[in-house]
This record gives sequence, C-alpha cells and structure tokens, in this order.
Amino acid sequence: MMKRYLLKQSLDACGLWRKRYEQLKTPEQIAEYQKRRKTFFARQLGDWPRRTPLNPRVAGKVQRPGFTVEKIVFESQPKHYVTAAMFMPDPTRHKPPYPGVLVPCGHSALGKGCDPYQRAAMLLAINGIAALVFDPIDQGERGQLLDSKGRPPMWGTKAHTMLGVGSILVGRNTAWFEIWDGMRAIDYLQSRREVDPKRIGCTGNSGGGTQTSYLMALDERISCAAPGCFLTSSQRLAQTIGPGDSEQNIYRQTAFGMHEADYVLMRAPKPTLICCVTRDFFDISGTWDTFRNAKRIYTRLGFSERVDLAEQDEKHGFHMQLRVAMVRWMMRWLDGKDKAITEPDDLKPLTKTDIQCTPTGQVMAIKGARSVYDINDDHAAVLAKRREELWKPERQVETLKQVAELAGIRPLDQLPAPIVTRAGSVKRSGYSIEKLVIKPEAGIYLPGLLFTPDKKAGAPPVLYVHESGKTADAGDGKPIDKLVASGRVVLAVDLRGIGETAQKSQRKFSSHFGGDWKDFYSAYLLGRSYVGMRAEDVLLCARWLAKHEKNASVALTAVGHVGVPALHAAAIESDLFASVKLAGTLTSWSDVLAKRIVKRQLINTVHGALEAYDLPDLTGAVGKKLTIVDPTSATGK
Repeated sequence: MMKRYLLKQSLDACGLWRKRYEQLKTPEQIAEYQKRRKTFFARQLGDWPRRTPLNPRVAGKVQRPGFTVEKIVFESQPKHYVTAAMFMPDPTRHKPPYPGVLVPCGHSALGKGCDPYQRAAMLLAINGIAALVFDPIDQGERGQLLDSKGRPPMWGTKAHTMLGVGSILVGRNTAWFEIWDGMRAIDYLQSRREVDPKRIGCTGNSGGGTQTSYLMALDERISCAAPGCFLTSSQRLAQTIGPGDSEQNIYRQTAFGMHEADYVLMRAPKPTLICCVTRDFFDISGTWDTFRNAKRIYTRLGFSERVDLAEQDEKHGFHMQLRVAMVRWMMRWLDGKDKAITEPDDLKPLTKTDIQCTPTGQVMAIKGARSVYDINDDHAAVLAKRREELWKPERQVETLKQVAELAGIRPLDQLPAPIVTRAGSVKRSGYSIEKLVIKPEAGIYLPGLLFTPDKKAGAPPVLYVHESGKTADAGDGKPIDKLVASGRVVLAVDLRGIGETAQKSQRKFSSHFGGDWKDFYSAYLLGRSYVGMRAEDVLLCARWLAKHEKNASVALTAVGHVGVPALHAAAIESDLFASVKLAGTLTSWSDVLAKRIVKRQLINTVHGALEAYDLPDLTGAVGKKLTIVDPTSATGK
C-alpha cells in the first residue's frame, strides 16, 4: 500500500518537473533554474564546516613505469582523516603542471585499492593527468567504527545508512560528509605545485558516480566531469529499484523538483560525460532520458558538444571501455588533446598492502582521530543548548507548532473526517468485535477492530496501536481483552505500513533499518515523515472514536516504535486524550546518536528534529497524563 501511495506522489512530482523543464528556453531562464537548484541543494545538505588546515603528509611512494603513486593522509576536518593515493605522471614524459582529476570511489570494501579505480587513475597518469583516488567514509582505511579487534563492524552502503539515521535527526545527510571530503580533496589537488589548479576534473563510478554527480553540481572548480553508473531519470528510478542508501536521498528533493538530470543541468555548459552500462540496475532508458534532457539544454546554450554519453554493453561496473572513454574526455577538455588511446594490458594495480596509508590500515586507530559520529555529536551538543531556550514554559505553545511543522502534522481541525467502512463482525462472550476499514485519504486504508463490551464501564474509550499490528495484544488474557473485560471500548488499529499493510518485500538492510526502509526514503524525498503521517492517523482515529462513543476524550495506548508518532499526536493535541500510555518506546533521539549502531530507528526519524526538540521534550508537554512502561534504548533493549 505505502509503496503504491508514495510512488504516485513521486510520479506526480516528475510530471511537474517535466513541465518546468520544457519552459527553459533562454540562457537567462536556464541560469535562474540552475541558481535555484544549487541553492536548494546546498541548503538541504546543511552548512559546510570551516576550511581548516589539511595537514597533509605523504606516507610513502611506489614507483611504477610511467607514473608514481604517493600515499596521502590529510584532514578534511580537524583530526578527521582521509586516506588517498595520488597517481602522478612521469615528469620525463609529461611536463608539469598537470591537469588534476579527483576519483571518488564506488561502494567497494577496498576503496581506493579496488582494481577498476586504480586502473582509471593509472590510465589518467600515463596520459599526463594527475589523479587523486580517495577512500570514502566506511570504505578502505576509513572505517568510522572499530570493534575490539580493530575492524569495522559494517562498511559501505549499510554503514552509510546507519550514519544517515543520526544525521537526519541533526538536519544533515551522509552525503554532507562525502561531499565535504571531496571538496577538501580538491583543495589538496590544487595545493600541489605539480597540478594546474584551474584544470580540475572529477570522475567516479557507482557510489563514486553519486559523489561525482554531487560534486560537479556544487563545486565550480570542477571544469570537466564523468560520472558513471549512477545517473538515470527520477521517474525510472522510482519505478524500478527505488531509493538507494542514505547519501543518495536528499531531503525534499523530489518534492522541490530537483531530479537526476539536474546534476548535469546545474553545471551546463561545462563538459560532462555520462558513463553507463546497458544492463545496469540503474535503468538505461532513464539514463538516455537524462542525457537527452541535458543535450537539449546544452544545445540551447550553444555548446551541444560538451555533453555526451558512453555506453558499454555490460553489467554495473567501471569497465575498461568506460575508463578509456573517461580518460579521452578528460584529455580533450583539460589538456587540449583529442586522440585515441588504449588501456595497456600490463597495468598492475597495487596490492592492498602497497596502497595502505596508515600503520594499521584504519584511520580510527590513529591517536585522537575523530569519526563522522563524533562530528555529529558536536553538532548535536550545539543544538541541545539552543533547545533549552525553546522549551521555556512561555514558549512551549509556539515550539509545539514548530514540532508539528517539522514532523508534518496538520492541526486537528484541518484533518478531514475519515471514511469508515464496516467489514463484518464477530460475537464473543461478553463483547463483540466489529471489523473496520478506516480511510483517512486516497490510497490509505487502516484496518481496525472495534471491541465493544456488552456492559460499558463509562470510562474513556481506548485507541490501541501496536508496532506488530492490531491483533498483537488481543486474545485471552492479553491487554486488550483485559481492557474490554473491565468495560472499556477499544479500537485497535493498524497504522499505515503496519499489520495488514506492512511492507514485506524490502528485505535488504531490514534487520538494521526495518522492512520499510525504501518506503521511508521515498517519503523522505517527498519531504514527508512516517512519524508525521502516523501521528495524523492516530489523531484521525482518536477523533473518530471519541465521536463514535460520544466521549470528549480518548485513552491512548501505543506499544513499540509506534509510540514515537503516538507521543507526537498526544503532545500536539493534548486535549483529545484523557491519558497516554507508551510501552517499549524509544527513550530519546539523543540516544540514537549516542549508540552509533542502532536497530530499526530509521522509520521514526524526523529531518532536523533535534534543532527544535527531542522526545523527552514531548513527554514533558504531555505531562501527568503520560505513563511510560519499559522504555527502550536505540538498540532495542
């Protein structure tokens, strides 16, 4: 249900993007379009840190025929170490200063040591272009968390998404760290006297293609780019594999109308080569659509030759033909040379040991090293200090309005009355059960069970929501049956994406991030939170139940992670609830940041929430109505 619901909204947004695109006819209109998207993109990522000394050092050199490899360590932020390999041309064959090309790595555990990324850098170097290949966070030597044996407990896309959970809460994105590392890597390239600072290129494949797309759109210093195996169209991405790991999802991107093609359009008419493969999981028809959209804009600007596409009939990867096409593109636009080249058969990538920059092979083993989690902690501490002012008693009403706005919760009087359909009934000894389908909006159906005792006690009816669905606490001797036996009317409801509408097909990452992580990111791209949507479900159902039972207020019980949206609903519309009970609910979002590796907390994040509030602030707002039973940490314990 949620996949269909969110897909429709995503495709509607793609249609709006197409209309805006077709209106771009003049250089002035294109320039304004580029400016708005660059401003939006930078704002969504968050403020960049201060440029601090790189403190670079060369940890060693390896000499090879036609080039030299220097092993580099620098600090993109204080004590936040980046490991890289600089492939430098032979000065007896090529006269410096050379063009410089940054090569962000794709999602390989080896990072800069991965075979195709080394070969790309080698091919650049033997053709007279310096190349800097660096390890992204949680790849190569840059594991951001180490276990007792000094090894990363997770890496790559899973680790990036884990970082994304806490980053969302402080208003950042995993991409914030990757892009800043890339920008500082360009600073390093430009600092080398052998490199011409005005001739900078960028190329990367897969996750490196993501980073290249971001960097080439945001950093004006990149005069030539060649992203590989990433760009498709937003429409085809939504219709095929859907959202990827955290850095590939920029908050409100789809809703704003910044689509895949815009990474190229934002830099027009600078030279850009789209590298792709026919049998990629990034749909090739979408890649061609993005290329065509870019070609039309480049042509309108008078530089149609500056955007092109190289396609190899292969599966996902930085294949030899793409590496050759990339190097020819860089030579043409950075070095003024347009000639056929081939990749030598005798290129021999360095071993993992040969390319290692640090003594142990992990930057976090360096004394005083700071991880991305430490950097988020610092930012969270600043936000916590600011929040103290927001939650003074005289400001609480206004702050709760800010909470509602951040989570995307409309005032109760603006929520439509749901359509409620009866779907049958069951008679039990002493009570009856009525099956309901509650429809709060088009495309959303909330299955519910209304338990009505033969003899009502006159106490407020109970709205009961459970993370495992409406029947989890129903049955002989279970909590719902005890409530009904005491004379209470109980409405047990599956909130959207729970119980009968639970997502079961998104199994990758599900043990860490839940079985609906892709749906979460689809909503995130639309600027919507599951917390907000489910809080509105709670409010609609509570209001309906109060009216149905002719009662002024409702008792609310929430079990498990649905306690987070239930708490939001109770804090924002306190008058609707006679009492609130939370069982097994997360203690705080601050604990999410503190625990680092957390369990299934993605679904209950709100972008930038910690700029205004944490969960204990909401418990304080609910006050004496609230009972908390068995609170849980971010690890689920």
